[in-house]
Amino acid sequence: MRLTPGPTAVPPRVRDRLAEPALNPDVEPAFDDRYADVCAALQTVYDTDDDVVVLGGEGILGLEAAIASTISPGDRVLCVSNGIYGDGFADFVRQYDGEPTVVSADYDEPLDVAAVEAALAEHEFAAATMVHCETPTGVVTDLEPILTRLTDHDVLTVVDAVSSLGGMPVPSDGVDICLGASQKALSAPPGLTTVSVSERAWDAVEATDPASLYTNLAPWRDVSDGFPYTHLSALVAALDESLAMLLEEGLDTVYARHESVAAHCRERAAEIGIDCYADPARSAPTVTALSLPGEAARVQRDLADEHNVVLATGLGDLADDVLRVGHMGYNADLDRVDRAMDALATVHN
Repeated sequence: MRLTPGPTAVPPRVRDRLAEPALNPDVEPAFDDRYADVCAALQTVYDTDDDVVVLGGEGILGLEAAIASTISPGDRVLCVSNGIYGDGFADFVRQYDGEPTVVSADYDEPLDVAAVEAALAEHEFAAATMVHCETPTGVVTDLEPILTRLTDHDVLTVVDAVSSLGGMPVPSDGVDICLGASQKALSAPPGLTTVSVSERAWDAVEATDPASLYTNLAPWRDVSDGFPYTHLSALVAALDESLAMLLEEGLDTVYARHESVAAHCRERAAEIGIDCYADPARSAPTVTALSLPGEAARVQRDLADEHNVVLATGLGDLADDVLRVGHMGYNADLDRVDRAMDALATVHN
């Protein structure tokens, strides 16, 4: 059993759709209709009237495409970070010859609103980036105070919601580009990036006129004459089914399920004597990061070898200090979490 924070387990209904004969996205109009249906369903999940597009590529494509499509050489970008992916936005800005200003907070703390205010007072920024939920630490951030200040300064906003979309409400007010992915709480196979794009963001894309193809959002604004490359037809069918399941259950019910399972996971951890890496009040309903200093890799290995339970360790400096339980999407299930925590109780010293 795999309870990793992406890729998640894929429900049987979604696997069945994946196995169907794939439409040819280049010549069959039925694929155009399916793609339109998927984008419409995603608008509901994003809770937005903005355009939503689906790119062929794993979720990190969205982070790079957001920068490649809106940032010109010399543009100053405010990268607000309390984690690895927040830091990574600055690398993309440098890659496309922008100038990042990074406002950092500790990985287990909320974003630093006062430092953002100070940066906005000192510089003019073309755009700002931030992460709603940092998957490596399970820390979820209330972005509203940051977004309000960025809106006041007319800064284009980019939000990574890859590990929150579909498992909890994601911010929409004041967000120009919001990024998601198929393999997290949507419980479809990896390989698709979802992007909501505001009119202001489309204007920025047009003004930037990106030279790239694969990381360029511009061709996706109007696909009535065809897609910029052959789309991943089977994966789009799988995502179509996973979204249907999500909306059939009802978003409020889905979000309540995630909250309940997350709370149960953390209660079980406390019973075993394991602390959360971050304050549970700042931990996401989609992933729990457990603090196991110097033990995470060993515990992960023992769980897999002795109980066939696969969890993920942390990343970077936290690789051997954090063990992550991904209770998102199809894996937001009490029985699955109990099985994982029962096994953890036997291997934790």
